[in-house]
Amino acid sequence: MNNIHPLAVVDPEAKIGDGNVIGPFCVIDKNVVIGDNNKFLNNVTIHYGARIGNGNEFFPGASISTKPQDLKFQGEDTTCEIGDNNSIRENVTISRGTASKGKTVVGNGNLLMENMHIGHDCEIGNGCIIGNSTKFAGEVIVDDYAIISATCLFHQFLHVGGYIMFQGGTRTSQDIPPYVIAGKEPVRYAGVNLIGLRRRGFPNEVIEAIHDAYRIIYAKGILKDGVAEARAKYPNCKEVEYICSFIENSKRGVIR
Repeated sequence: MNNIHPLAVVDPEAKIGDGNVIGPFCVIDKNVVIGDNNKFLNNVTIHYGARIGNGNEFFPGASISTKPQDLKFQGEDTTCEIGDNNSIRENVTISRGTASKGKTVVGNGNLLMENMHIGHDCEIGNGCIIGNSTKFAGEVIVDDYAIISATCLFHQFLHVGGYIMFQGGTRTSQDIPPYVIAGKEPVRYAGVNLIGLRRRGFPNEVIEAIHDAYRIIYAKGILKDGVAEARAKYPNCKEVEYICSFIENSKRGVIR
């Protein structure tokens, strides 16, 4: 059974599971699907096209599945998909997709802090922490367990690797490869995220392989030469392969 406050507005076409709490002055639009055991505090707006899983908590002022801030958007039927067990704090805005990908996706177990924005067609992985007032333009991909500090700016079409630590107040128009610390102005590689990797249970030998791989890659003037050497040295290390594949597939280039 759902607990819906009498001052909430829920469209009769919305599909809502069980055990949800919908607070006062919340608005749930049509063409919305909500799972079980979610909590919507006061003044949360869930717009057309939202698909929400289970066990999420939405704080006051959150606005989910908003119309994309993209002049090419022509009203196509798109979605914003939120997974399970996310904490979406005050005034977070998440746009739905456009014809480009058709959906914006946020995975499971993420903490999205106050006033941050996720643009259209972004893909946010699992276990990420994204700080206050950080902004993602359209079609940014963030891999699992990335930690991104407050007031950061990300150019459209970027790829952010997993297990990174991104310094507060930093902006980037290049991809951030996995396992690194990135910061300063202009943004650059500032070492391997050793503390983060240890907290996530990475063995010392794997951390050392990651560190050595970056030493090899960044020592080369041409990145593809460093990638080939690192891959040859660590042919059976999936973490090094992730690094190498990430750099090879980068469309905007990676930070140095």
